[in-house]
Amino acid sequence: MTAPSHTARAHSFNAAAAQYAANRPSYPPGLFDAVEDLAGRPLTGSRVVDVGAGTGIATALLHARGADVIAVEPGDGMAAQFRRTHPDIPIIRGNGNTLPLATGSADLLTYAQAWHWTDPSLAIPEAVRVLRPGGALALWWNTEALDVPWIADAARRVESHLGLNIAEEKLNVNAHVADPADRLDFTRRVVRWSRRVTVDAHLANLGSHSTFLVQGEESTAAFLAEERGHLTHAFPDGIVEEVYDVILLLSRT
Repeated sequence: MTAPSHTARAHSFNAAAAQYAANRPSYPPGLFDAVEDLAGRPLTGSRVVDVGAGTGIATALLHARGADVIAVEPGDGMAAQFRRTHPDIPIIRGNGNTLPLATGSADLLTYAQAWHWTDPSLAIPEAVRVLRPGGALALWWNTEALDVPWIADAARRVESHLGLNIAEEKLNVNAHVADPADRLDFTRRVVRWSRRVTVDAHLANLGSHSTFLVQGEESTAAFLAEERGHLTHAFPDGIVEEVYDVILLLSRT
């Protein structure tokens, strides 16, 4: 079977935007503390562009920290969900490879779970163009804490089903992969956090990932039903503690 294309995976979120918004994990305050520390400026009052904003999970948190934030999102379904959820935050259509923004117009560009959908050979020069002198580019991803036994067990089941190496993908969240030409000097921080959710919410979160969205409903439903059995055995009270390492890469221009 031919693996789904990168483009197909990127577009898959639009049909599942409400599921994504309701079940995907947020980000901890410590992440934004780290962004401010590495950027050398507070978010309050900063002109921030959140690229690949999706349904606005990170955008809303940046806004709550006092940033003057605007979202950039290419997908129809995601942008529509963003507008329903965050009607007071501006959003424009576009992507990181060709930012619809003026040169030198931002203090900070952020990519939450989104940089891997760009072409760094295009997105890096665009980021440098849009950032003001002394600005910063911040990329981050919620990654599973694979040193937690139940998460490692679940990851192995996902790997077997999808033919992925989740541990290898996590290791690939590094400066060279983000910027293969090594044009920027990224600093890396890791922030661990957790959240407690129902088994239903955990499975809905899992099913909102592009690797499952492009699998087809029957295959995904069968896997999630089997996974429910494993989780119900591990968490008889029906509450799952998801543990994440947010990997942050930030470069000042």
